[in-house]
Amino acid sequence: MSYIVLPMTSPSPTLQTSAESEHASSRRWWTLSVVALAQLMVVLDSTVVNIALPAAQADLGFSNGDRQWIITAYSLAFGSLLLLGGRLSDLIGRKRTFIIGLVGFAASSAIGGAAGTFGMLVAARAAQGAFGALLAPTALAVLTTTFTIPKERARAFGVFGAIAGAGGAVGLLLGGFLTEKLDWRWNLYINVIIAIVAVIGASIFVANMHRTGPRPKLDIPGTLIVSGALFSLVYGFSNAETDGWDSPLTWGFLAAAGVLLIAFVLWQRRAAHPLLPLSIVLDRNRGAAYSSVLIAGAGMFGIFLFVTYYLQASLGYSPIQTGLSFLPMIGMLVLAAQLSTNIFVPRFGPKIMVPFGMTLGVIGMIYLTHLDLNSTYAADVLPPLLILGFAMGSIMPASMQTATLGVDRHFAGVASAMVNTSQQVGGSIGTALLNTLAATAATDYIASHTPPSARVMAEAAVHSYATAYWWGAGFFAFGAVLAALLFRRRGQGLSLSHDPAPAATTDDAPEPVVAH
Repeated sequence: MSYIVLPMTSPSPTLQTSAESEHASSRRWWTLSVVALAQLMVVLDSTVVNIALPAAQADLGFSNGDRQWIITAYSLAFGSLLLLGGRLSDLIGRKRTFIIGLVGFAASSAIGGAAGTFGMLVAARAAQGAFGALLAPTALAVLTTTFTIPKERARAFGVFGAIAGAGGAVGLLLGGFLTEKLDWRWNLYINVIIAIVAVIGASIFVANMHRTGPRPKLDIPGTLIVSGALFSLVYGFSNAETDGWDSPLTWGFLAAAGVLLIAFVLWQRRAAHPLLPLSIVLDRNRGAAYSSVLIAGAGMFGIFLFVTYYLQASLGYSPIQTGLSFLPMIGMLVLAAQLSTNIFVPRFGPKIMVPFGMTLGVIGMIYLTHLDLNSTYAADVLPPLLILGFAMGSIMPASMQTATLGVDRHFAGVASAMVNTSQQVGGSIGTALLNTLAATAATDYIASHTPPSARVMAEAAVHSYATAYWWGAGFFAFGAVLAALLFRRRGQGLSLSHDPAPAATTDDAPEPVVAH
């Protein structure tokens, strides 16, 4: 009697029943819903907390100088731990990491919402950032390893990219509503509600991936080096925003970041179990995708921050009116994301679509420079917002999809973390540079228009926003050129229809069949 052990594989598409295929497809889309909900929670958080800051400051009584730490505590923890969070999802399992991230983020949000002191709120925000660094790259990695069929993958990344781009604007609307109608604390409590739904969904729909072969070890030296580098980088830019570019602390931390990043690259070349295999970022397509996400993140900051300032301070909009003003941009972004991933990217590839989106970003930013104290929403604000929405819908899905394409599934988490890291660093650069440039422009304008009346102060603010828009246009122009040069032409290297990895071995996979 002989035994033949058949390999553990999924049934071939020709032998699958239509019911099995339909069930698997349905499960994948439910997984997307859960992942999208988690991503929306992370993206929303920074914006809704920004809206809640004045009310929180009045309630807890902290100073203007301390106010920045509510934002900085989150961004420091989030930015410095992203690569570690992504790698942990590769090592301990994505479903487990995803649920841990959701529970931790919700608990931290609840503590922050109940905070009675400034110190407690800052600690809660730092904890949110740490669990967010675990959750955000894991969500993208789950998406990457769940959707391997090219057509479904394109649709899934279209939804995910739309959420990544539109979440900030949705946060403005939600934050304004919660602050005005309820209480600033609900800007944090809302995460608990979202997380409970996402945990239930993840428990049911997100599949476990079983590793074959020995479990690799965590690169502890590499983790410490890159975490220190990212902490120094984010802190350096945050300090530039508050203390200026002439601060020794700013340049000290930025210099330390540069040294540590060089040390990290050198260590990754010789590490037995590298945290971030250099082949992931050295591939031209993926390198172009990470660069595009970083540049778009820096440019987009000017839209949300300075348009918000303009609508509220210059035109007198309420927080809710400001949030509603961004809704058409969100609608255009979602439309563009779906058109891009389902029609344009498969036909033209990222080499065409990303520079196209960047060029639209330039046009939208230049349009915004013409705003003044007499501008109207319909004629002067709405058109550039629609253009910029289409721009981000063309850039983000194509870049995110390309950034994780072709990566070994055992490194999908850390490759996904690089997307979030690029976006976070881009936001930090945009925050520091654009705020500094805008503040300088406002000061120069007031100095050249004496005496500084209320009218002059208002005009100085609008002038400073225009300066930020011009620099934002410059970011997008640089991104257009860089993307056109770096992305490969269709048919060269990785293709967007390439399956990134073999299908995962999950709890739903059939057991080995033993035949006599």
